[in-house]
Amino acid sequence: MPIVQGRTRAQIRQSIGYNLGAIYVSSSSGNGSTTTIVDNTLIGADDNHNGKWVVFNDANGTSGQVTRVSDYTSSSTTLTLSPAVAASSATDDTYELWDHEYNPAAIDEFINQAIIDSSDRIFDPVESLALHTDGKQLRFDVPSGFSMLRNIYSRESVEFTSLHNCNSVFDETIDSDFTVSVDTQDKKQGTSSNKFVIAVGASAGDIATDSITSKDISKYDYLECWVKSTVATSAGNLKILLDDTASCASPLETLSVPALSADTWTYVRMALSTPELDTAIISVGLEYDSDLGACTVWLDDINVVRNDSAVWESIPRNLWKIDQEASDIVFDKYFHGVAPYKLLKLVGGDKPALLTSDSGTPEIPDQYLISQGTALAFAASSGGPGTDPDQRRNQAGFWFGRASSDRRAFPLLTNVRLVQ
Repeated sequence: MPIVQGRTRAQIRQSIGYNLGAIYVSSSSGNGSTTTIVDNTLIGADDNHNGKWVVFNDANGTSGQVTRVSDYTSSSTTLTLSPAVAASSATDDTYELWDHEYNPAAIDEFINQAIIDSSDRIFDPVESLALHTDGKQLRFDVPSGFSMLRNIYSRESVEFTSLHNCNSVFDETIDSDFTVSVDTQDKKQGTSSNKFVIAVGASAGDIATDSITSKDISKYDYLECWVKSTVATSAGNLKILLDDTASCASPLETLSVPALSADTWTYVRMALSTPELDTAIISVGLEYDSDLGACTVWLDDINVVRNDSAVWESIPRNLWKIDQEASDIVFDKYFHGVAPYKLLKLVGGDKPALLTSDSGTPEIPDQYLISQGTALAFAASSGGPGTDPDQRRNQAGFWFGRASSDRRAFPLLTNVRLVQ
């Protein structure tokens, strides 16, 4: 991806204004009001600035407020604004003064149009570790945030320790509203999973735990496991507990399970918060941390891993394709021989985000946005041959050429498969 300078939308808009010769950037020289700006650097006779546009930035409030000059008094260098802004102007509050032909809100829209125009040529890099194979499933939902995929990798090896394979039942401390059993039918790894039937009377803080042989996991940094719930959950509604005391009485780790879709097995990864203290873990627990009502939760294959030790191998491209209509990854039947039970890493990109605030920064090169935004502004204000004395249409052509050159500098996309 080309270098992005990190300029804000306000700075890009101002650059476009300077290219148009249509902007004056200044600040208040004294206190005004919600309908006035005082600036002793302004020149011109009374009414000289009437009809111009103002983008006002209140240092203590909202930035990027667009209004218009209804009157200008030269003797006091005061701009009268209509409509009023949110807070009274004060000394050193900044503002932009735009010629009446160029509404700054339209310039912001031109910047976003330039982003949309480039969305088929450049993507914001994205990676995901949200998917895990199980030797059965061949179709997976593409995680949110992807517009294209470049590669899929499988984790061939990683340093890990199994904390609980969930083939035996949790039976150390069980809340009275929990019924726990092993489920040999609905599982992801091994001979069974642990099934927690949670009654409607359960309340936040209720737990079920199991004792394990003491394990030093201080060199690991992530806990990974499978989780399924009959009801949709938000992040943190369920928690995994780890402790060096029995029954997770004072957990060393309280790990929030990410959001879950109802009735869907999800492979989750949670960063350990204090691994240096996790030298003698003897209890693992599931905590019901929000009133979800009656539900059933399954756990399977609870491990800790050292994330940076992972070794990744690329999945051959002939083994996967994209179903664009469903936004799914579809693997060939031979895929199970390559990655029967492995974490997947998706590498791709998302369409660049539109800019919605003056403080926002773009995900594509600033210069392209400036060139394309300038061209669109000139084109929108050019009129026909008889009403274009400033030759804005010629200026638009020049800046469209600059934008085209900037666009050609985008990286060449290869081996890309579009998701949508």
